Amino acid sequence: MTVPAKHKKGAQKHYKCAILTISTSKYWNREKGEADIGDLSGGIAQKLVRESGHEVVYYDVLPDEEDKIHEGISKALSADADFIITSGGTGLTKNDVTIEVVSKLLNKEMQGFGELFRLKSYEEIGTASVLSRAIAGVINHRAIFCLPGSPAAVQLALQEIIMPEIAHIMKHVRE
Repeated sequence: MTVPAKHKKGAQKHYKCAILTISTSKYWNREKGEADIGDLSGGIAQKLVRESGHEVVYYDVLPDEEDKIHEGISKALSADADFIITSGGTGLTKNDVTIEVVSKLLNKEMQGFGELFRLKSYEEIGTASVLSRAIAGVINHRAIFCLPGSPAAVQLALQEIIMPEIAHIMKHVRE
């Protein structure tokens, strides 16, 4: 089921996106000169965003550290990104702090995103979907989507939820 065309009328079609991969191991691999080795999720996000006609204006790999995540989001906003995709740090371990950092920055939360993501995940992976704390919201008139770090989760969220609705979401975020 899709949103009627009248709801999307007047929505811009192309947006600038920032992509942040949050993974301590991938961050340290990059710091050792092994540039983006193993960042399948970041690569999938970039590919799907570009294939949908949007521009990736900022990309980074960050460790699971509050100050680094906050700094990465600030840089993404400074890069004039209209929307931000993060992958990683949404689980239940003590190191998973993406949700805590982003929640403090949100002006508004889109509860329906997390609910729909978990429903769609349930259809693919069953009850393990309860382990995801994926969220989305608005920071200073820009959308942010916090996704699990698995490549399959990134692909699911972008193909099934974010890319089909980004113009509609951004229209309302900017009102």
